[in-house]
Amino acid sequence: MGLNDDIALLSNVSLFADIGEDKLRLIAFGAERRRVAKGHELFREGAPADCAYAVASGRFSLTKAGPEGKPQPIGTAARGTLLSELALISMVERKFTATADEDSEVIRINRPLFRRMLEEYPEVTAMVEARIRENIQAMIRRVEALAGRFA
Repeated sequence: MGLNDDIALLSNVSLFADIGEDKLRLIAFGAERRRVAKGHELFREGAPADCAYAVASGRFSLTKAGPEGKPQPIGTAARGTLLSELALISMVERKFTATADEDSEVIRINRPLFRRMLEEYPEVTAMVEARIRENIQAMIRRVEALAGRFA
């Protein structure tokens, strides 16, 4: 796949949806494509996260350690999904394990590259901040909706 394909993919990632093609070019040019064979882990729960991954092709199962360490499914990620977006702005641990359900490909976006984009395009910083705030608020609403189950 070429640079223009990566720009098109990134423009469909929710975090980058309103960012112009010229700005996404910086990320696409500096990002790294990785192939992940079926059955292999992209990353493991609890590992330090220094980057995010945009799924370019294939599908990943997302699991968390459950009782007695057994993996519990929490979802899937397919083309256009951004995994570990908070790793773009802060050192965090991976909150789940991502395992390829089929031969897959991802675009690895590291933190220094993302910060460079924010420094070069300050207007993008406001957009990204608003999008992250929206994502956190949506997560809070989902947790609040579950609160009744634990009362």
